[in-house]
Amino acid sequence: MTAALLACMLITFGAVVYVFYLPGRLYLGPQKTRLSYLRERREVVYENLRDLNFEYKAGKFPDADYHALKASLEEEAAAVLAEIAQLEESANTPLQNKRGTRV
Repeated sequence: MTAALLACMLITFGAVVYVFYLPGRLYLGPQKTRLSYLRERREVVYENLRDLNFEYKAGKFPDADYHALKASLEEEAAAVLAEIAQLEESANTPLQNKRGTRV
């Protein structure tokens, strides 16, 4: 009986260590910026527009639904593109010091 209890405790301990063990260094991946997120979002919106056009031509959407969805996706694409342009413009603008000259 004690051998079975000891075996169960060792298996439980091994399972707990296996599940909750954290290595010394964790790779968290590249840091996401707002600009990289927006570029990914732009690609998703473009892909959704392509899919919508394909499905409309295949006859899966009525005209009213197609035009409403297309307008919605185009508005989202325009907003994403405007924000990308704004962030890229602010990143490319040279820094100026207090006198207004370039640094």
